[in-house]
Amino acid sequence: MTTDRENAGPAPRALVAWVPDWPVTAVLGGEPESGRLLAVVERGRVVAGSGAARAAGVRRGQKVRSAQALVPGLAVHERRVDDEVNLFEPVADAVGALAARLEVLRPGVLAVPAAGAARFHGGEHALAEKVVDAVEAVGHECRVGIADGLVAAQLAARSGRIVPAGESARFLAPFPVTELADVKLADLLNRLGLPTLGRLAALPAASVADRFGTAGVGAHRLARGRVARPVVARPPGVDLGVEERFEQPYTVMEPLVFAARGLAERLHTALAAAGLACERVDVEVECADGTTASRAWRHEGALSTGAVAERVRWQLQAWQHRHLFDETAGGVVALRLLPDGLVRDPGRQLSLADGDQEATARVERAVARVQAILGHAAPVVVELAGGRAPGDRVVRTPWGDAHQERREDGPWPGQLPAPSPTHVPAEPQPVRLLDADGREVEVTARAEARGRPARLVLPEGTVAVTAWAGPWPEQERWWDPEAARRTARMQVTVADGRALLLSVTGGRWHLEGNYDT
Repeated sequence: MTTDRENAGPAPRALVAWVPDWPVTAVLGGEPESGRLLAVVERGRVVAGSGAARAAGVRRGQKVRSAQALVPGLAVHERRVDDEVNLFEPVADAVGALAARLEVLRPGVLAVPAAGAARFHGGEHALAEKVVDAVEAVGHECRVGIADGLVAAQLAARSGRIVPAGESARFLAPFPVTELADVKLADLLNRLGLPTLGRLAALPAASVADRFGTAGVGAHRLARGRVARPVVARPPGVDLGVEERFEQPYTVMEPLVFAARGLAERLHTALAAAGLACERVDVEVECADGTTASRAWRHEGALSTGAVAERVRWQLQAWQHRHLFDETAGGVVALRLLPDGLVRDPGRQLSLADGDQEATARVERAVARVQAILGHAAPVVVELAGGRAPGDRVVRTPWGDAHQERREDGPWPGQLPAPSPTHVPAEPQPVRLLDADGREVEVTARAEARGRPARLVLPEGTVAVTAWAGPWPEQERWWDPEAARRTARMQVTVADGRALLLSVTGGRWHLEGNYDT
């Protein structure tokens, strides 16, 4: 009997084309950086920086505050994934003209099976040059890497290197294990004295499987220049693709995005019934005039239902420039999802603490329907983190996404002591705090109240203030004149029995929380 370990042979040759700093390019709308100090952030962390920002010390994964403190005058922009996808479509079209198959790994990075394309174009070096020329013709800088397997090819693309066949394990050896392993596994490997992929690859496969499980086996195979999981053949006579045909052609994108969520659920149901998972999926649309368009998306790991639906939405939005939704093509009449890169689904070992799995599955299906209607980011998981203001301590992560790295618990000078408010509005609500003569209560630079609070004007009406404590000052980013902020907070009780938390910034009062149960 042949095992998965025996089947996991050398990884096929892959070419990866990488356009550096793609999030920055998308924010600038394709315009050149021109020496701008600019960083693109997501969830409070830097995801990309311009060349000038990197030269000044800005790094990926850095906290926004740290980057701004390091580089005064740094322009910070929120990431625009939709713009990244739309702007990258012409790049994918240009490279797709050189190869029979193309996969988008993420906006800014795409992959091509290198073997066939290299034979057609006269070798790997010639193919790499043509890919660079094609991307530059669209107006973007490009780096190309070729190696055994996607992981090695992505790392080779950083330096524009072609790794000879059979040399990927040697090429990967000096890289840290964080390049392949998830955060928990990488932390464990580092603590065990295995900081590099070379040291991991030197371990016996059986020992890795016994000690680190499925995740460790996958990382070990990749470190040796092999495939993480063996690709399996489709079950004979089984069509795992799913399709939705529409009674009337759609000339707008929104109904197709809604249908994509249902198709993604059907696709995963079919795969689960066959004991499989897929690492890439082809998104295909058919128009009334017979025109078709397709694009393959790959994911680092098996694609979840939410990941498939999100990539379909991205691709549909990117295709709008092709006039698939206008009257010339007659509108879209069919949407298809075709799984590829099939691997055996290893499943998940449940513990006694995992609870009712059927109930969990029902919750996940319900949330998936909400996401299909309101958007991927609508349902969120809420966690507490470090911070000064009550609102700063709330971290919201879209359901299904990896949890954000939580801010450390402290110290946070100026943070209010326990107890915390029981109700915190999504945004502080503007209010007015008045003294007995109807004048605004002010807070001086010495954090002293000028006037005794007597009335509080809320959106629903005016109430009398029966007691108050504070104010307590807080000064943030004092080192940056443009971003510096002085705030003072005060606790008040009002005539109807409520206890409220107020803050004042720039002479304006806001309601930050309610202590009622």
